[in-house]
Amino acid sequence: MAGIHRRRPGADAIAATRGEPAIDLGDGIWMSPGLSNTYLLQTGNGRIIVNTGMGFEGPLHRRAFEAVDGTPTRAIILTQGHFDHVGGVDCLRQEGTDVIAQADFARWRDDNERLETFRSRNAAFAWMDAIMAAISHAESLGAGGVAQARPEPTVTVEDRLEVSIGGRDLVLISTPGGETTDSLVIWLEESRTALTGNLFGALFGHVPNLVTMRGDRYRDALAYMASLDTILALGPERLITGHFDPIDGSDLIAEEITALRQAMQWVHDHTVDGMNAGTDVHTLMREIRVPGHLDVGEGYGKTSWNVRAIWENYAGWFHHRSTTELYDVPPATIAPDLVATAGADALARAAQDRLRADEPVAALHLTDIVLAVEPHHEGARNTAVAATRQLLDSSDNFWERAWLSRSVHRLEAL
Repeated sequence: MAGIHRRRPGADAIAATRGEPAIDLGDGIWMSPGLSNTYLLQTGNGRIIVNTGMGFEGPLHRRAFEAVDGTPTRAIILTQGHFDHVGGVDCLRQEGTDVIAQADFARWRDDNERLETFRSRNAAFAWMDAIMAAISHAESLGAGGVAQARPEPTVTVEDRLEVSIGGRDLVLISTPGGETTDSLVIWLEESRTALTGNLFGALFGHVPNLVTMRGDRYRDALAYMASLDTILALGPERLITGHFDPIDGSDLIAEEITALRQAMQWVHDHTVDGMNAGTDVHTLMREIRVPGHLDVGEGYGKTSWNVRAIWENYAGWFHHRSTTELYDVPPATIAPDLVATAGADALARAAQDRLRADEPVAALHLTDIVLAVEPHHEGARNTAVAATRQLLDSSDNFWERAWLSRSVHRLEAL
């Protein structure tokens, strides 16, 4: 039975490089761990770098690789356009180095640059403390002040590209259903090794995020499943992913990827069935669960979030619930009327009753109304803190826990 997610580290263990030596993975592959791992592939004539970490990590990755292989860098291959994969390109690129990416890289990069302020702000609650500490550590090692690279690929891959670099044969395969629409997999046929980056999401063995809390384009469930089929068809004996150690064993890999694929198929099909049956999205979010025999984790993505992502990727923002969905007047607009009519104390007591009934989200709906009008109302604040802590205690999801922790701190600061 699948379930590798129970044996591998969670997202809390993801950390920037500390300047440690590169790790020998065998077959001429070296790993420099970081916010996303960077890899060196040795060849008979130069070296290949796969991903480059954040900009401030670039000098430390370069230092780690120079210690084991000082030959020229023939190519840098990017498995996706996220900042933690491309930021160190300028540090690791040399004169004549090809930068290879999937064909959708430019659109993905342009999205990131267009919305950099928005996305950085929206991701800060989860990552900013760790990033600032990592930058400080890099500076202490003499690797500070490096700007984030904005690479321009010299080679792009539309579908599949077979290349020989320094005498080492690689197959580059477009897998646009991964964590990004510009996902690229590197297949080493001789050793039956697939370098997949974050095709499966940040954590292998867990359901992906079809849309993130920081704000990305929706990822298509069917494209994700097609990309998993591509990897299954290769029959890899080793997966080298964006985070943590490789996964070894063809049977284990096939079992885990099959479970991830079947889980997404289940969620997709039941969401579509529910949409056609006229069931509202919140009911589907509550009711659709992955069957027990598919033991997949929800440490980074969540099934309930993916239900909504599938719905809205197909059907957009209008859920046919209320006429008010059509207009620019948010529900919070009526908070003063509700507080004036019912009274802040009465609403806070109702929130407490909901919390006692083990309905923390309903309690937060009520406390949100009170705190929007009376931000220092002690009863509402205390209930909101208790409800948020209850949700936090029951969550194993990295993004959810980060948001809930931030919410507790903000409430306690009122």
